[in-house]
Amino acid sequence: MSKLFYTIGETAEILGENVSLVRYWSGYFGKYLKNSRTSRGDRRFTPEDVETFKQIHFLVKEKGLTLDGAAKQLNADKHKVEGRVKALESLKDIRAQLAEIRKTL
Repeated sequence: MSKLFYTIGETAEILGENVSLVRYWSGYFGKYLKNSRTSRGDRRFTPEDVETFKQIHFLVKEKGLTLDGAAKQLNADKHKVEGRVKALESLKDIRAQLAEIRKTL
């Protein structure tokens, strides 16, 4: 990630979710995020916040945890969740690369 801040729309696009869901999660998981607001009141998220959103997305959407369960998991061992999310992203990237190679054959 090369940007200093991401808008809520960019964050939602990265996650593949609706803006309203990201807005809800930013309120619910506020203690894990360091989002700031512009003078107009727009939310801005740091790259670390986007990584936290990816972890939340993994816990809620892929593992099927409730929001309370995801919060407990983040409290218990955030580094373990972070490692799983990064491994999953790497595997998705490898899969995309293999699909591109397959198209060229």
